Amino acid sequence: MKAVAPGHRPSPRPADRFLRIVGLVALLVGFGLIGSTLLGFYQGYSEQSTLVQTFKQQIADSPPPAVPQATVKPNLMVPVNGVDFAIRVPRLGYYAAVKEGTDLNVLYSGPGHYAATPWPGQPGNVGVAAHNVYWIHFVDLKAGDEVDLETRYGTFKYRVTGTRIVNPDDRTVLVQEPGRRMTLTTCWPLWAGSFATQRYVIFTEQIFPEPPQQSPTNT
Repeated sequence: MKAVAPGHRPSPRPADRFLRIVGLVALLVGFGLIGSTLLGFYQGYSEQSTLVQTFKQQIADSPPPAVPQATVKPNLMVPVNGVDFAIRVPRLGYYAAVKEGTDLNVLYSGPGHYAATPWPGQPGNVGVAAHNVYWIHFVDLKAGDEVDLETRYGTFKYRVTGTRIVNPDDRTVLVQEPGRRMTLTTCWPLWAGSFATQRYVIFTEQIFPEPPQQSPTNT
């Protein structure tokens, strides 16, 4: 065996060099993904802040009635400057502007309104979704807690009635039935970010204005 001179390091084998390069690349990719995610959150929060300011200015310029009217002009139930309406959760101190749609381009900056569901105040089930990172504290909501939807034609108040964890393909939570309700959906577990595999659903019923009584069905 050939003796190694003191202080002399043997040359790394090709396999060792390859593994070091792979490790370095993986490390750089990891840092890149973390940086990209943080940048996305920053841009999302910045856009949400702008949307909130925009919506609040609209409300200040044209104050809605204290009690929403039974008949609403159609031009008030369309997005204006990117905002449908706003959602407020008094118990959590949460307030956000809601955009139209639930695709990734919408949800990266805050909640989105399921386009196939009614607008606040209309008969049926209003659907609102958001990324779990924005609704991380919504798991604290309990039956009886209040959730408000602020629109350009008035504020509608809802009361939480229950929660459920479902599979992502479960569409029954947004089914349209008689009455006036709102359903909130987000990914579950809330702390899992994009690795979440299920959906967390919060069910509510409208309490203000008091919904009209349903006419009894003739049999």
